[in-house]
Amino acid sequence: MAEKLRLMAVHAHPDDESSKGAATMAKYVAEGHEVMVVTLTGGERGSILNPAMDRPDVLENMTELRREEMAKAAKILGVQHHWLGYVDSGLPEGDPLPPLPEGCFALVPTEEAAGKLVAVIREFRPHVIVTYDENGGYPHPDHIKCHEVSVAAFEAAGDPERYPEAGEPWTPLKLYYSHGFSRVRMKAMHDAMEARGLESPYKEWLAKWDPDKGDVADRVTSRIECGEYFHVRDDALRAHATQIDPNSRWFVIPLELQREVWPFEEYELARSLVDTTLPEDDLFAGITEKVNA
Repeated sequence: MAEKLRLMAVHAHPDDESSKGAATMAKYVAEGHEVMVVTLTGGERGSILNPAMDRPDVLENMTELRREEMAKAAKILGVQHHWLGYVDSGLPEGDPLPPLPEGCFALVPTEEAAGKLVAVIREFRPHVIVTYDENGGYPHPDHIKCHEVSVAAFEAAGDPERYPEAGEPWTPLKLYYSHGFSRVRMKAMHDAMEARGLESPYKEWLAKWDPDKGDVADRVTSRIECGEYFHVRDDALRAHATQIDPNSRWFVIPLELQREVWPFEEYELARSLVDTTLPEDDLFAGITEKVNA
């Protein structure tokens, strides 16, 4: 019998797992693999982005509510979940930017946080780890720190001389960065919506796109076809009711159109200890053969 394969997705805040790679995770769970989401902070400083939840009682119980939302989303996706236990740094705004709050995740030494993540990696023993690129997907200080911590933990987990107190060494075989907001994807969705006489949620966004900015699509190495799980992704998103407005642009494009035009989630292979051929259509490419040889 083929061994179950294991995937770990490392995210900065609750709700990130549902907006980045959720359909991929649901697909692998449905195929019988094990998936764990590790959330590095509690999301305590997240703004309330759903007008229906912008109430004093919600603000007063933000920490508890975000934990409840994460539990609901994990159940919908069918994934295991682990809190790493750090405090959300918030998104600093202003010019100049204010200092980060004392004790927040972005100010934690990378080596310290990596040690805690190594312990989780050694317990769960993932073959694949997915996280953000060096830009954090977008430049939130927690997302950038998440990248730094994830890469450090990926490289340390298999080394018996690193973090010996964190359990028996385990070497993950592949590290990916998730890429979800490429211009080429938005353009394809935009054109398909307008061709059907529907209003595109990306019109203004595309009009303001800096042509010198480049596109993360150029970094994509791996496309996972997972359109049949987009409804699971959307249900998981809606579980994060403080963060996700059910009437927002997230849900404007019909699922059938998404499945027809862009039924993929996309990734960049950043590290690999197994042989694989690019482009890929499976995050476990090269691993299945090695594990079941």
